[in-house]
Amino acid sequence: MEVAESKSKKAGGRLCSTCNQRKAALKRPKTLEQICRECFYEVFEEEIHQVIVGNQLFKAGERIAIGASGGKDSTVLAFVLSELNRRHNYGLDLFLLSIDEGISGYRDDSLQTVKRNEIQYGLPLKIVSYKDLYGWTMDEIVKVIGLKNNCTFCGVFRRQALDRGASLLKVDKIATGHNADDIAETVLLNILRGDIARLSRCTLITTGEDGPIPRCKPFKYTYEKEIRLDYFSTECIYSPNAYRGFAREFIKDLERLRPRAILDIIKSGENFRISTSTKMPEQGTCERCGYISSQKWCKACVLLEGLNRGLPKMGIVRSRGQNNERTKDMKQNKGTKNIESKQCGTLDF
Repeated sequence: MEVAESKSKKAGGRLCSTCNQRKAALKRPKTLEQICRECFYEVFEEEIHQVIVGNQLFKAGERIAIGASGGKDSTVLAFVLSELNRRHNYGLDLFLLSIDEGISGYRDDSLQTVKRNEIQYGLPLKIVSYKDLYGWTMDEIVKVIGLKNNCTFCGVFRRQALDRGASLLKVDKIATGHNADDIAETVLLNILRGDIARLSRCTLITTGEDGPIPRCKPFKYTYEKEIRLDYFSTECIYSPNAYRGFAREFIKDLERLRPRAILDIIKSGENFRISTSTKMPEQGTCERCGYISSQKWCKACVLLEGLNRGLPKMGIVRSRGQNNERTKDMKQNKGTKNIESKQCGTLDF
């Protein structure tokens, strides 16, 4: 009988290590288990449920905005959260929140995927655009700034836009589709940049608890390879040379050599301890728009002011004491040049 079973495995491939009945369809990168598709879906969803429960990510009655880009991670997150919310009776009100950066041929297509998700999962959708918030689209910004620093503008504006959209929805928390690969990349980037403040919090499963709206990452321990579903897969046309891309390739090389490397990097980030003598930025609010900021003006306002004044690189170049001087210069020029675009964070909804 054992001989017959062995011949069967050789003829039809390995059997699933979980059910030992169906043919294995994939190998899990973090456990190296051979598993069939049906068992994988069950195990995957159960692992996310355990992460949610074990870390107390949500409370019954909370309103949760799912950051939905139309990409693989956020699409799977929307499906899994809606499924687990129903199956385990979390008692959550779920919403989809999308940001339209104004990138022709990319974001307009991906938003169609999000709109399909709205119908498929029965979740209300809110779309907030850069044009409405800031008076600029990314297409317009790239024409002014070029391709070298455009990701700086988009990253800063998107982070704030998510919070602005979440405020409009009156949610208690934002859930994002950041996976284990993303977090490992961020740990590496913060080390390379010497960004102690971000390094100390980038591995936290919930961040921003001292800010306006906390964010959580249910996929913190989930490998990117394991996130599978129909999704919009085109990369942003403005990010082929983004700095993060180099960190991503390095992480992928490490994973090929040692699959556990991704979780080990996250574990290392969790174990970092910041010296008590290290001076950390003090959290305050932007004098202009009221958003959280460690400076007088938040980064979004600084970048937006530069765009509106025809000085797009004003918020990018770094020098000692620059922010204070820049703020002083802005105030001196406030009465001499009107801001044609909307101020940071204003909404006409």
